[in-house]
Amino acid sequence: MWDSVPWFTEGQAEHSTEVARLLAYAAFGGGQGIVGSGDLAVRALSSPAAQVQVRPGACAILNRAAGATYQAYAGRLPTSDTVNIAATGSSARTDLIVARVENPYSYGETWPLPSNAATGPYIFTRVISGVPSTTTDVRQVRPNDSAITLARITIPANTSAITQGMIKDLRSMVSSRRDRVLYTAFPGTLSTMGYSDNRWHNWPGAASWDIDVPSWATRMKIVMTFAGLRMTRSDIYARMQTKFGSMLGQDTYIDDDSGTGTRRSTIVLADNHAVPSSMRGTTQTLSVQTYMYRSETGDLSVDAGTSIVADVEFVEKPDEEEV
Repeated sequence: MWDSVPWFTEGQAEHSTEVARLLAYAAFGGGQGIVGSGDLAVRALSSPAAQVQVRPGACAILNRAAGATYQAYAGRLPTSDTVNIAATGSSARTDLIVARVENPYSYGETWPLPSNAATGPYIFTRVISGVPSTTTDVRQVRPNDSAITLARITIPANTSAITQGMIKDLRSMVSSRRDRVLYTAFPGTLSTMGYSDNRWHNWPGAASWDIDVPSWATRMKIVMTFAGLRMTRSDIYARMQTKFGSMLGQDTYIDDDSGTGTRRSTIVLADNHAVPSSMRGTTQTLSVQTYMYRSETGDLSVDAGTSIVADVEFVEKPDEEEV
């Protein structure tokens, strides 16, 4: 039998809470987690004490009450929340920090009634104490809770003050934004980097693009491929790296001992960067630097037979820099 009043029906129709939570579930794509990359981060106090602070934010929490299919809660923390952490004795302890909905009116739930039926509260920051040290998800220890995991705190023995180094961020996003673009370049004329002076050079010049950084991006991935990179004259020992704004990538080494003949090879550069807040919403140049060692006397070059492809992806992930 249907839930007789779908969302949204006019007149004096009364909508069930289940249908309202169905709307939230659909809006969140069936997922749960924080909404913004800086939301609900768990931080030690500026003067470490037996407390931690959860920063403001919003979240989606799946309703895990018995029989609650396709239902989610939307939670909001407008101001920071501070929770107490019990001191340890002679043994270390691991605690989990979660955001949990405690709705006694949902079928099968046994939470106590709130102090005020109209205003609750029905959602809390909770500390689940004494979990296994490898716990990463509240469902590993309390599978039926309508809750999301925020952080894990590893507390040494005989400790009452929580420092940031004890806190492991375990937040996930309900819907991470992504932006992926392929940039290409095809050198029209020969450009050569000869064996040189043991220094970095901005080469090849064709591998350069101005890229807009999304305002929400917290990480980026770069995969740069040189197909048909030309090698001539002698053996070659070199290295290449990407440069994005002021961020330098990892070195890829080119160590070719093929001798004097002309040959071509495919070289791949790959990097995974955190995007600093100062870079978000700006335009940055992606380019390549090449270092030619004097120990070998061969040359690198690009020409009409070379294809350069830059695969750039920006990702939104939980970010501690924003807190």
